[in-house]
Amino acid sequence: MTTEATIEQRPEKPRTLHRPVRRIVTGENAQGKSVFVSDGPTPNHTTDAGSPLAQVVWVSGEAAAAGDDPAPAGKAFGFHSKGGSLLRVVDFPPDESYDTKELARFLDDHGVRDKSDARHFWFHKTESLDYAIVLEGEIYAMMDEGETLMRPGDILIQRATNHSWSNRSGKPCRMAFVLLDLALGA
Repeated sequence: MTTEATIEQRPEKPRTLHRPVRRIVTGENAQGKSVFVSDGPTPNHTTDAGSPLAQVVWVSGEAAAAGDDPAPAGKAFGFHSKGGSLLRVVDFPPDESYDTKELARFLDDHGVRDKSDARHFWFHKTESLDYAIVLEGEIYAMMDEGETLMRPGDILIQRATNHSWSNRSGKPCRMAFVLLDLALGA
């Protein structure tokens, strides 16, 4: 099995080398014994114009797809799942590579963009409790007041606050997000 594949990120731009997230799913067999049900690349990924490449690994709650796979290829997801959780891995490109008008449209389509005088183009607010984990690279987590540099292994607990992500490194930053509906406890 290969760990790299080429996926078109945006139709108007050249193809981008992308490393899929390996998803391993467990279950039980007919005898009640634990088994591996699947092991392979995460089938769900988005390539919306203006947004970074994101792979939805697993979903529970209202947004989950019916059937055996709650995050199949081709299913679109919002920023979180009402009554459940959403696990997403995002590859943030450097800030200078964004089309900020397209990103604003993407955030508006999801109803999360900060439309005030935000100090960075990624400012948004979701009604979710998010565990944001840096896997590779570095990124600044920005609040309305203050910011902090995050590196691999750092975890931010984002509690339904206005926030932004700023990648000033000139290199991609990969992050994992566990997004929980606020009803599950913030």
